[in-house]
Amino acid sequence: MGDVAMTVPVLRAFVKQYPTIKITVISRPFFKPFFDGIPNLSFFAFDEKERHKGFLGLLRLFSDLKQLKIDAFADLHSVLRSKVVRTLFALSGKKVAAVDKGREGKKALTALENKVFKQLPTMFENHIQVFKKLGFDIDLSNPVFPEKAVLSSEIVSIIGENHQKLIGIAPFAQYESKVYPLDLMQQVISKLAENKNHTILLFGGGKKEIEILDSISSPYENVINMAGKIKFQQELQLISNLDVMLSMDSGNAHIAAMLGVKVVTLWGATHPFAGFSPFNQPLKNALVSDREKYRLLPTSVYGNKIVSGYEEAMRTITVDSILQILK
Repeated sequence: MGDVAMTVPVLRAFVKQYPTIKITVISRPFFKPFFDGIPNLSFFAFDEKERHKGFLGLLRLFSDLKQLKIDAFADLHSVLRSKVVRTLFALSGKKVAAVDKGREGKKALTALENKVFKQLPTMFENHIQVFKKLGFDIDLSNPVFPEKAVLSSEIVSIIGENHQKLIGIAPFAQYESKVYPLDLMQQVISKLAENKNHTILLFGGGKKEIEILDSISSPYENVINMAGKIKFQQELQLISNLDVMLSMDSGNAHIAAMLGVKVVTLWGATHPFAGFSPFNQPLKNALVSDREKYRLLPTSVYGNKIVSGYEEAMRTITVDSILQILK
């Protein structure tokens, strides 16, 4: 989800700077709401379960896309399926370009020995390079964001009205090495909830996460668990109205950032130097674990590698430091 969300600011800039060019985004149907309202952009739903499943399905996908009279193919994902499709376009004489994921740099950044600790190009910069290869220079210095969505009566009935400050918190991530310790997160929420001008909205998904968020929110009148209560498109509308989102290195950070919301991120095994910082957010908004105490950080690009003795690294991010930056 984060990978898809990170394409949105680049595409918004593209259509603004090249208003006569039409873009077709190919992705799973679930992600269509990310691109709603972007002018000159249409969405093509990739049917991974039936029509476009397997190699023969990719041939059908190529055949379907050919009917759109596509002139160039930008591969912003560079996985096996997209490589197959872009190769078919290249063989048919179309101009193609693919994202360079910078694997060597990321390998050096996360190495346990001879680590090269430096900022790598962001995914947004990598995406810009793809379009540059196709002949389009994109300037991200003046980003375009959508207007805050008008909240539906269903959402208002859950969160109420007239909020002085809406704070979103997404305390989970795909891997445990990227999740801030729950007891410390509860302290953050408790301190925020002391201010009755704050409305704190908790985001997550799945039965286990919903149960945890219910238990966290239950003691407070101004802490509301949104997980499982609204549809995904409504969740995007709600996030667009936040004053700030506190998130792990996860998809929620990128969703909030693509909507122009201030994002504060917490980093454990991963690090913003790998290029996955949320869009248009200052580095000071990324609170990282103590590298003097845990010298091997970052140990992973995606958080899926476990290094013994580093399980408690995120405890070095203090509750006070989080509260200070959320002000």
